[in-house]
Amino acid sequence: MSTFYDAMEVRSTQERVEHQFALLSDMLAQVLRQSPYYGELLAEFADLEEIDAATLARMPLTRKSDLQALQQEQPPFGRLTHLSPPVLTRLFASPGPIYEPETRRKDGWRFARALYAAGVRAGDLLHNCFSYHFTPAGAMVESGAFALECAVFPAGTGQTELQARTIADLQPRAYVGTPSFLKLILDKGDELGLDLGSLQKGLVSGEYFSPELRREFAARGIDALQCYATADLGLIAYETAEGQGMILDEGVIVEIVRPGTGDPVPDGEVGEVVVTCLSPVYPLIRFATGDLSAILPGPSPCGRTNRRIKGWLGRADQSAKVRGMFVHPSQIAEVLSRHDKAIKGRLVLNRDARGLDEACLQVEAETTEDTALLQALADSFQEVTKLRAEVSLCQSGSLANDGKVIDDLRPIETS
Repeated sequence: MSTFYDAMEVRSTQERVEHQFALLSDMLAQVLRQSPYYGELLAEFADLEEIDAATLARMPLTRKSDLQALQQEQPPFGRLTHLSPPVLTRLFASPGPIYEPETRRKDGWRFARALYAAGVRAGDLLHNCFSYHFTPAGAMVESGAFALECAVFPAGTGQTELQARTIADLQPRAYVGTPSFLKLILDKGDELGLDLGSLQKGLVSGEYFSPELRREFAARGIDALQCYATADLGLIAYETAEGQGMILDEGVIVEIVRPGTGDPVPDGEVGEVVVTCLSPVYPLIRFATGDLSAILPGPSPCGRTNRRIKGWLGRADQSAKVRGMFVHPSQIAEVLSRHDKAIKGRLVLNRDARGLDEACLQVEAETTEDTALLQALADSFQEVTKLRAEVSLCQSGSLANDGKVIDDLRPIETS
């Protein structure tokens, strides 16, 4: 039985890039005709015959807040697409609300690849504990399972005792859901004296999967891997048994950009995950997830040739209120962009002995003795943010590689 879901997972980097950007070029031509939103947003790219990574990096981002505003103006999908039956089969709503479509496309969220990497095979029964109510998580997994010719028990969330008793009765081979809920089910099974030993495989997502919990599952004979997905985009990346980090899905183009901008960062540097989904049915081009991650160097030991990310490393939205004024990562990016000698920077917030806000803009530069640059940065900061800040020049490479543009160290008020 093959280690890989399909040949796409082991193709050369050149083959993958050429294929993905050819798909994107074709998709863009269609999207510009059919989507009023993208027709306006990407009008300057309408005459391009081909798109490459540099061209994609010049396109504006679309954020979840943009999506929500568009949908509120014109539900359910804003002006992104005009899906209707029979292409549209189901509608879902995630918190916001954000409305997401399901279409007749087989495995439209591309979950079969992650399930296969987790050891799920044709003929398996999956106990699916992602929600089937309002949000698409349960349906996302189910569509992938059906593509693998598996059966699914649609367990959903809650009713821990009933979950444990059903697993004991039906003997599913695989669990899908959050890792914490699997822990609750297993503990309930122990409490009731039930045999839940049929579970051998697991695909978990939706929350932090701790090393301790991973070891506990392994001790019970359950090999659980995690994947990274969103309701808007479907599968983005997934773990494999042999590899470190998460392999990017073949159906998306992922960029890591500096928070507050759309500018890609070098491999290894932490930044915001931006995803272009290669599906013309529900186009999302340069969709900024708000999540932080980084590209891992080198190939995966599992044999798959796509790039890897470290996994979820936090949130990119680091806006903060200072002396009654909001400061956003995009403003810090604007300050730095005005000065060629500024390499990288972050705003560090704290409180002085009197309990008053203090702000220090730390900037990497070629030299830490450039007084003219210090003053120019201070002036730009005040002009952009309407606030004063101390400016400190740092040696190149000295700032932490954690994706932070605003580092708020002020103590949390508890009274």
